[in-house]
Amino acid sequence: MAIHAVAFDLDDTLVVTERDRQTLLDEATDAAGVRGIDRGEYLDAHGADLATETRAPIFDAILDNGDAEPVSRAYRDAVNDALVPVPGVPDLLAELRERYCVGLLTDGPSRAQRSKLERLGWTDLFDAVVVTGELPAGKPDLRAFAALSDRLGVPPEETVYVGDNPTADVRGAKRAGMLAVQVLGSEDDDPDPAADDTVVRESLVEGVRDVLSRQQRL
Repeated sequence: MAIHAVAFDLDDTLVVTERDRQTLLDEATDAAGVRGIDRGEYLDAHGADLATETRAPIFDAILDNGDAEPVSRAYRDAVNDALVPVPGVPDLLAELRERYCVGLLTDGPSRAQRSKLERLGWTDLFDAVVVTGELPAGKPDLRAFAALSDRLGVPPEETVYVGDNPTADVRGAKRAGMLAVQVLGSEDDDPDPAADDTVVRESLVEGVRDVLSRQQRL
């Protein structure tokens, strides 16, 4: 089957943060004047699909003093200030769009994820952007990947999806019928057995080109 679309995850795939997320969370709670929040506590609340437009529902579930909105804004600002794009991404996306439909499927609140694209200057680099905070469910739910296929106008079996998370990205894409390419943090990382192929994040551009070249020869 020919490949007609290439889609990506955002966080830890096309962009990373230059400081760890616990540090950014600590900065946000300090700025908002609320108690410290452990990263694991935050992830547990985030995993309950509470986030839609903003992260405020996540912090509201953790805090009991009504200060969810200020800490949500502070955390969004802290994360955005720490964003570092993987080298060569804009040129890669422009190159891919000459031949493929190019999409983005990213988990998270709508305002948080779209503000990242604005900060990076990437709002016009994709043919379709799907943020799961705007959907009934996030990755790895099939509805998230179906929304991506619908907006790209390309069936799943003709789509390559590139992402780092074994469950949300690799296994989610595979269940949706897409080819799944896992982004590894380093060459020493073990790939998920479900992945059709892998690329190392520091050489993402060359890796994606190589994957697509191999697929074209099949």
